[in-house]
Amino acid sequence: MKFTAQFLSDDEQLRIHQETLHILADVGVKFHGEKALPLLEKNGAKVDWDTRIAHIPQELVDEALRVAPKSFVLGARNPQYNYAMPSALTRYCIDGTATFVLDPESGQKRYGTSVDNDKSLRIFQQMDMGVMAWAPTAASDRPAHSRVLHEFFGIMKSTSKHGQHEVHHSGQIPYLVEGLRSVLGSEDAIREQMNYSLIYCPVAPLMHDGDMLDAYIELGHWNMPVMVLPMPVNGTTGPASLFSNLCLANAEALSSIVIFELAHPGRPVIYSSATGSVDFRSGAYLAGTPEMGLQSAAMVVMGRFYNLPSTSAGCSSDANEPGAEAILDKLITTIPPVSAGSDIIVGLGEIEGDQLLILEQIVVDNELAHLCERLYAGVDGGDSKNLYEDIARVGPGGHFLGSKNTRRAARSDEFFMSKLIDRHPYEAWMDLGKPNMYRNAREKVNEILAGPLQDPLPENVLCKLDEILLAADKELAKD
Repeated sequence: MKFTAQFLSDDEQLRIHQETLHILADVGVKFHGEKALPLLEKNGAKVDWDTRIAHIPQELVDEALRVAPKSFVLGARNPQYNYAMPSALTRYCIDGTATFVLDPESGQKRYGTSVDNDKSLRIFQQMDMGVMAWAPTAASDRPAHSRVLHEFFGIMKSTSKHGQHEVHHSGQIPYLVEGLRSVLGSEDAIREQMNYSLIYCPVAPLMHDGDMLDAYIELGHWNMPVMVLPMPVNGTTGPASLFSNLCLANAEALSSIVIFELAHPGRPVIYSSATGSVDFRSGAYLAGTPEMGLQSAAMVVMGRFYNLPSTSAGCSSDANEPGAEAILDKLITTIPPVSAGSDIIVGLGEIEGDQLLILEQIVVDNELAHLCERLYAGVDGGDSKNLYEDIARVGPGGHFLGSKNTRRAARSDEFFMSKLIDRHPYEAWMDLGKPNMYRNAREKVNEILAGPLQDPLPENVLCKLDEILLAADKELAKD
């Protein structure tokens, strides 16, 4: 009796698909850059070169969905972390490119650095629910023109799980490819192992950044998977109803998949989303709302409608500090996409609308992921769980503590035993100094950072990556 929820009926899925085709064909999508529009026009799209808007016919959508792989394995530098998609269980990605960090020493909010990325990824490496590493904060201490490469290489250095990040223009590609070759050993390994992927966000509403899109099309030569992450916000960059915002997000996702598959048929793509909503009182962006959770779940359903690997944003919070509000937001935005069967949820470690990285939040969120997984697993109604004989033996007024089945249950996964939530009785809790999730998580963070880095790269590879970054810092500054 697994926990189930329906977020879109079959009819609603079809309506969103049909409305999306209407948007793509009649409203169109604006493509900046040099590569996309010629490809689209050559393959039958109507292109207005003055406005750079392409009207994409259904035939192109159908063909892209036909050739896009329906399953594949995201590789990892340590193969034990390889992740097959679709997955029967939801796993997690650390959230990415936050602007700020809560300093673990001073407790003050400040801009993120490359050291913060290193520390947070070392922690994420030991989180058992995490399978995909994104650069969790923008490295403000690195040059703007090569910063994204420092962040990408930081993933390679600090974790052996699958890594995902971005590039901003084609000029950064040679340095990225050289770094990947240094870590993986060959160009064939880049293509075949797929240890690293790209995250791509269309510009809502219905636009594509030219420099980034051109670079991503070029990287198709290396078979780098792309997670497509449309981010329309209800009431600002997206329409004010959830239904129409889903249609818009779906149109942005499919327009991205069309161009990637036209350029390199069979390229692995991941259908995803990170919709938000607006605070109608202040105009602020909101990510930790029920509406965000519902839209994330509905987009997962649409990804399944297209038989694609399907992920989502989630585990999000608008809280300004760690605590109860953050936990509430994160649960309400995680349970829906977990219930919809999201392969990966992107969101661990950050609050304040995904703009504030907190090291202990990574550990807390990993525990929330376990709680949501247990909820999704539901009630096991198999024969082994029918304990009628225990009921008959104990009878009215008896006690089940001495039962062999009770002892077995204490060691089973039917009852989740948290290692982070304190469940001591009140007096014992007071004697222990009133421990809570965040304090326990801080102890775990300190323990991890005091220990050695897991699966470190060889010293010669680290030196090579540093050489590549020095060259990028110098040479890209000329552009």
